Amino acid sequence: MNAQTEHLKQDGPAGVLEVAIDRAPDARGVMVISHPHPLHGGTMSNKVVQTLARASVLAGWTAVRFNFRGVGSSEGAYDEGRGELEDLLAVVGSQAPAGPLCLAGFSFGAFVTSHAVVRLHPARDLQHVVLVGTAASRFEVAELPAELQTRILIIHGEQDDTVPLESVMAWARPQVLPVLVVPTVGHFFHGQLPLLRDTVLRHLRA
Repeated sequence: MNAQTEHLKQDGPAGVLEVAIDRAPDARGVMVISHPHPLHGGTMSNKVVQTLARASVLAGWTAVRFNFRGVGSSEGAYDEGRGELEDLLAVVGSQAPAGPLCLAGFSFGAFVTSHAVVRLHPARDLQHVVLVGTAASRFEVAELPAELQTRILIIHGEQDDTVPLESVMAWARPQVLPVLVVPTVGHFFHGQLPLLRDTVLRHLRA
């Protein structure tokens, strides 16, 4: 993301995982961010993922991004979300083994993050969950713990033609989960990344 970004490799369930860390001064905890679909160009360098990392650091959280198995220098092969969930949990275990934790994901990464929330709660102190462009039309997104509702931010573009808004509403409606809809915006938030950053920043500071 910038000259201060730390790049490292750690062990994962299917081999080495590539990780990037942007540290916040006097960080209050760690936010681990998951990227879009590995088979459709998704990487930890995705602009939405980097925007989430910027918001994280500005809010005082160290941002940890990583490449799922089979992406970039990460070893292994795409596993339809199952192995990718284990990748995410391995990164949390290595880079944020204790203390306050935030989880964020974009598109496919939001789907994987939803399942990580279920696996980690209530053992971990999950302060915030941020899901952007949640891939509810393509994958079975997990039902989130009701007691975390006020800590969850779901953002979706009104004109998302990759993941239709109604599919996210259909997932969120039975849980009475609020969805913040950004008018006229598509899946990748083209032209509105500053708005996305500021919206996430307000949530993390709340």
